[in-house]
Amino acid sequence: MAVASKKIPAPERVTPKRALLSVSDKAGLIPLAQAFAARGIELVSTGGTAAAISKAGMDVRDVSDLTHFPEIMDGRVKTLHPSVHGGLLAIRDDAEHTGAMAANDIVPIDIAIINLYPFEDVRAAGGDYPTTVENIDIGGPAMIRAAAKNHAYVTVITDPADYDDLVAELEENDGDLTLAFRKKMAAKAYARTAAYDSAISNWFADELVLENPRHRSVAGTLKDVMRYGENPHQTAGFYVNGNNRPGVATATLHQGKQLSYNNINDTDAAFELVGEFDPARGAACAIIKHANPCGVAMGTDLADAYRKALACDSVSAFGGIVAFNNALDAAAAEEVVKIFTEVIIAPDVTDEARAIISAKKNLRLLTTGSLPDPRAAGLTAKTVAGGLLVQSRDNGVVDDLELKIVTDRAPTDNELNDLKFAFRVAKHVKSNAIVYVKDGATAGIGAGQMSRVDSARIAARKARDAADTLGLADPLTKGSVVASDAFFPFADGLLSAVEAGATAVIQPGGSMRDDEVIKAANEAGIAMVLTGMRHFRH
Repeated sequence: MAVASKKIPAPERVTPKRALLSVSDKAGLIPLAQAFAARGIELVSTGGTAAAISKAGMDVRDVSDLTHFPEIMDGRVKTLHPSVHGGLLAIRDDAEHTGAMAANDIVPIDIAIINLYPFEDVRAAGGDYPTTVENIDIGGPAMIRAAAKNHAYVTVITDPADYDDLVAELEENDGDLTLAFRKKMAAKAYARTAAYDSAISNWFADELVLENPRHRSVAGTLKDVMRYGENPHQTAGFYVNGNNRPGVATATLHQGKQLSYNNINDTDAAFELVGEFDPARGAACAIIKHANPCGVAMGTDLADAYRKALACDSVSAFGGIVAFNNALDAAAAEEVVKIFTEVIIAPDVTDEARAIISAKKNLRLLTTGSLPDPRAAGLTAKTVAGGLLVQSRDNGVVDDLELKIVTDRAPTDNELNDLKFAFRVAKHVKSNAIVYVKDGATAGIGAGQMSRVDSARIAARKARDAADTLGLADPLTKGSVVASDAFFPFADGLLSAVEAGATAVIQPGGSMRDDEVIKAANEAGIAMVLTGMRHFRH
């Protein structure tokens, strides 16, 4: 049952006389406290925050002076007291509330400067279970929510980034804080506690291996306001969730303008794909356009890998995203800048390569420090009307699978290496996915078609086009292997691959007509390997 309101109008302006400061992040604390002190605002604080203010030469009243109760239990209990929450929650224009304050020696608190124990940082750093639990803040969220609820009278600040706005608000309004500002800060405060609780609940779900908890919360912190979304009439923001997985969200932008919504989506796709290729096995490059690869290759070095990836579809690569699995060097940089490229992302970059890239002012260069682990657990989420689809990340890796040879002919060693390469790439191609590979490089990619046969034919046609561009007599698919992200429901898709020149195929298997497809492979004299794992990607 809803609680009835007393309908007391909120004042447009409030003159603060007392501020409670209790912060884990001390950034900007002293200048803010000095601004308060200069206006005669009494400072009340706790623990380390009080010590920092006092050391800076300002008078500060310990919260225990309000509560007449000491901090106990290693600081777990210090602000959970009626004198604190009464001071935050009291309706100043309600006689019953002010009478209760007088009767219980409660003083009003007009500003609450509170940020929380660094739970997200401790979790991201891999803190052990007891340490992570100890960094779950209790008093902080309680005070934030109390102050935010009573924004009619109280201003709550949870982010040091807002300190300057608070000081400016005081200066512009002769020491007052406006209702509009108080509402804005209250909204931010509730978003902060929601995100904090979301991080805690998801950590517990991971720790307890709760695959589908009754309530699932997804939260993030705004990193950038985008110029627009997928299209110019759409608004968009880029939010980060504190996950330390290497990628576009954690990367350093060395040059170039802000990434667009589509740039971020495509760059993420590119780096997740190139992360499938361990640098210890050799240099790898992936070129992405509209979240699909138009070329992927391994080479003797990054420049060689780039040239081989580009050869697969040099037309589509124009204006694409290029990802490398190792530090970008000068030779690779010289190759990339020969055509228009939107973004380069790599674990690192040499000084020589950075100098080469700097000549292309609009080319964004990102480094991440390391590669994403394709085997790592995690969650992905997608919005649908009225809800969210949440699933575990596709962390299946072909090297970990028990491959089953089902044809009369087994693949050669070279074919098997290319089959595994093709299946790694198919994992990152929109379904239905068909990927031809030859000598450690994609020869043709068919993506996102309603029919697997169409994907096979499109990939073969693009391979023919690429051969024409390169001046080759035969299509790149002649003598290649082919991967399918899901089973062939009929033999026609397989036969299209054979017609394109494929000599071996890798696919999950599991169709009602597997026997028919295997028979067709045997009649064509090609090798077939089943993985038992599907890689649909929508």
